[in-house]
Amino acid sequence: MGIFGLFSKKNKETLDQGLEKTKQSVFSKLTRAVAGKSKVDDDVLDNLEEVLITSDVGVETTVKIIHRIEDRVAHDKYVSTSELNRILKEEIAALLTENNSDDNANWDLPSDHKPYVILVVGVNGVGKTTTIGKLAYQFKKAEKKVYLGAADTFRAAAVEQIQIWGDRVDVPVIKQQMGSDPASVAFDTLQSAKANGADVVLIDTAGRLHNKVGLMNELKKIKEVMKKVIPSAPDEVLLVLDGSTGQNAFEQAKQFAAVTNITSLAITKLDGTAKGGVVIGISDQLKVPVKYIGLGEKMEDLQLFNKKEFVDSLF
Repeated sequence: MGIFGLFSKKNKETLDQGLEKTKQSVFSKLTRAVAGKSKVDDDVLDNLEEVLITSDVGVETTVKIIHRIEDRVAHDKYVSTSELNRILKEEIAALLTENNSDDNANWDLPSDHKPYVILVVGVNGVGKTTTIGKLAYQFKKAEKKVYLGAADTFRAAAVEQIQIWGDRVDVPVIKQQMGSDPASVAFDTLQSAKANGADVVLIDTAGRLHNKVGLMNELKKIKEVMKKVIPSAPDEVLLVLDGSTGQNAFEQAKQFAAVTNITSLAITKLDGTAKGGVVIGISDQLKVPVKYIGLGEKMEDLQLFNKKEFVDSLF
């Protein structure tokens, strides 16, 4: 039973539906790639390479997957095209395992210290605040005491939006005037959360990538100020990416990784797109685990990433 017991049937249905467009696209391309072939030969591998690249897996990651399959074909001497699906699944799952060691089966947090602090980064428009709201909902459902910090003080809309989520999920939001110092908001949030015995703190930050130096300094300052309240903070720097932008999400990920130390990823908006393959490429190239995936509008549609189930739904 293991992880499947925890990964409910309902979750699996949401995942299947959310990845439906990607699956149809990959599947139809795969069918064409092996048309009229009975064994996996160089031709099939060339076609497969194109399928993966055009499915937003990314060039470097695709090359890795192809090499793995070539090795297997060489080793087994004869591999029929009917087995290609299974082999692809196994090799991609193995690749994902290298960066996503354990699947997060539940919404538990480390029990050795409280609060667990998650600094959330990402450009505007990727679903960052919505992701924070949905995470707050999931943690609250798991009976955790949640605090939110509105440290994206650059846009009035961002503060309003996080307050709406706070009200909706019924968790406290710590905020200041628009334009105030984001580090000061982070400081207040942590002090308040610590004083009130919170289990988890989610801090929103501004997503201005065009001004990289400014962003880098701001994130550095937020981290330094947090450490004054909780020396271990932040426990996690979560980068939120919009999966529907495909390779563009990948570029953003690289730019954020260059300015701050990203420790986990949330990939959103996978339900409306055929670019679900981007999850594989981003995780592989950044060497950062994908922790959450967004598969729809509903609160429950933000799921803990389960690599085996993901690859299963994809192929």
